[in-house]
Amino acid sequence: MAAVFLITLYEYSPLFYITVISLCFVVTAAMVLGWFGFDVPVILRSSDETESVLPAPEKRMVQVTNPFALEMGSSGVASVTEGVSLLPCCLEPCVLSCYWGCGVHALQGALQTHQQGPSKLATPHLFQEALHFQYHHCQSFHISGEDREEHYTKMPADLGITDFGLLPRERYPVVAVLTLAESEASDTYNIVASVTVVHVPDDKYSLSARILFQYLPHGTREHV
Repeated sequence: MAAVFLITLYEYSPLFYITVISLCFVVTAAMVLGWFGFDVPVILRSSDETESVLPAPEKRMVQVTNPFALEMGSSGVASVTEGVSLLPCCLEPCVLSCYWGCGVHALQGALQTHQQGPSKLATPHLFQEALHFQYHHCQSFHISGEDREEHYTKMPADLGITDFGLLPRERYPVVAVLTLAESEASDTYNIVASVTVVHVPDDKYSLSARILFQYLPHGTREHV
């Protein structure tokens, strides 16, 4: 009996192989086409099955004039103990407020307050309130529209502060804020303030003085 079975299998083995190969092909094709619950690849889908892609909503472009600009001064002296020079360039009379040792979380909270109302950051006093007075020292300068001079800011020596700790720090060395000096000018510009975070080297972190980032709180007025 076993000999007869082996002879029969030998005679029909080509047909057996063809059947197995065909079955494997059908199973593979079924998996690819999603017959067994698999998603059909995008490359095999017809154009009718492709989901329609909604176009991105259009936004009207708005021209905005920034009345504020601030750069690092050309003076080579810059440190926590020696101070730093800043060069503001404004289109209108402004107030430059320099906050030494401003708390990182306090500044982040202040920047979020402009979402509740642009006027909350429009003046130096309002900005101080938004910071909850979380800084070591504040020094202010009045800047005219034609002023192109560097302004030197420094912490008082009697504070005894020579560094702001190791990284990661909880305070920024200097936060320079430009606001409009005249309330009437705020109706002309969409941007209500300029906030610049400046790194100044100290005993714990000797990276050269530089601007880390700038933020421009804006109002609701739009210009075409």
